[in-house]
Amino acid sequence: MDLKNLSKNDTIIACATAPGMGAIAVLRISGPQAIEATEKLFLPANRSKNLAECVSHSAHFGTINSGSEIVDEVLVTVFHEGKSFTGEETIEISCHGSLYITQAIVQLFVKNGVRPADAGEFTMRAHRNGKFDLAQAEAIADLIHSTSKASSQLAINQLRGGVSSEISNLREQLMNFAGLIELELDFSEEDVEFADRTEFVKLINAIQQLISKLISSFSLGNAIKNGVPVAIVGEPNVGKSTLLNALLNEERAIVSSIAGTTRDTIEDEVNLNGISFRFIDTAGIRSTADEIESKGIEKTFEKIKQAQIVLQLFDGSTVSLNKIEEHARAMHEEFPEKHVLTVINKSDTLPVDISSIEFDENTLFVSAKEKTGVKELEEKLSSLIDTGKINSGDVIITNARHHSSLSDAKVSLDNVLFAMENGTPGDLLAIDIRAALHSLGEITGEITTDDLLGHIFGKFCIGK
Repeated sequence: MDLKNLSKNDTIIACATAPGMGAIAVLRISGPQAIEATEKLFLPANRSKNLAECVSHSAHFGTINSGSEIVDEVLVTVFHEGKSFTGEETIEISCHGSLYITQAIVQLFVKNGVRPADAGEFTMRAHRNGKFDLAQAEAIADLIHSTSKASSQLAINQLRGGVSSEISNLREQLMNFAGLIELELDFSEEDVEFADRTEFVKLINAIQQLISKLISSFSLGNAIKNGVPVAIVGEPNVGKSTLLNALLNEERAIVSSIAGTTRDTIEDEVNLNGISFRFIDTAGIRSTADEIESKGIEKTFEKIKQAQIVLQLFDGSTVSLNKIEEHARAMHEEFPEKHVLTVINKSDTLPVDISSIEFDENTLFVSAKEKTGVKELEEKLSSLIDTGKINSGDVIITNARHHSSLSDAKVSLDNVLFAMENGTPGDLLAIDIRAALHSLGEITGEITTDDLLGHIFGKFCIGK
């Protein structure tokens, strides 16, 4: 979206519902001529009604007409300036969900001076008119694209101002002291200090703790928003593809007794207890001279690095206890930050030395082919994701842009602490304080550029 080409005086139109055939479609018109343009085309059933004189949020039945020809019977809802989603004068037209009808109505409005909306332009106008800040605007896009109860709840929390409130509070605390530092610069020749350095250090440390907490929440928030990545790994023919099919409850991956069948990663999602898990079937790990299979194994290790949870799968009919312990230990040493679950497949064919051992809670037994133990595995996966933080009201960061800005703010505040420990003058302190304020302001949109806004709103769908 090129904001330089957008005019505040334009009136825009777009279909707010998904394109295609349906019972009803909703067209949204927003801008200073929304009502005027509609009155040229709309004939209310009660012909004495004038839309401009109707109360806001009132709905009116009638027809959209092209000259003497009726295009469709519609329901027109009126929103006056300041009382709509965008904050502008707005009309919403509910018509029959024919692709021909919606396009015909849009074209009639275009002929009467209304411009087709760009992607995200309605939400951008709402932000510009102070209906909500930038973080809340991004939450709308997250809510639209949410695929699970957990991701939807995170988006709603952000839309209701959870992230914005936390960031604004941090910024306000920092700004109060920044003002005192700036005041000192005005009296630099008199060598006075308005800002208590000891209290300032305490404040920055407290802010740093909050910022660190928000930054650390990103791994959970991002996983819930985009689906928790789960890598299924193991040697060839231990049943990785069969387990993937059992978890997805469909024949998604090709199953073969030939070792090395899976040479690339296969990914699909399933919703477990309100959380979306993205399962990744990987190439079997072994030594091989096959160039294509080797590349597949390289991808396996890449996916392990990207995954939040690793299912380390073993063939229960042939595996030894020593092998399980050796491979599990190697996985934990290589990826200590991962949740690693030891999954022993073909549990109906276990040798005595395995079946008689009492394993820890991170070892599970399944028969992917018979689909036994799969339910227990799903419950274990769900338990590894701390959804309690979502329901407790804790602020969780889900947006990579917010994570980046918080990280930048933390670096700036680290510089402030270092400078204060070394007696750096106030004018140099002020530079890093301003940088921290700038980074925090970028999150809520108190500090923006046209390029940033264009990038964010350009990702929205047309009509939103």
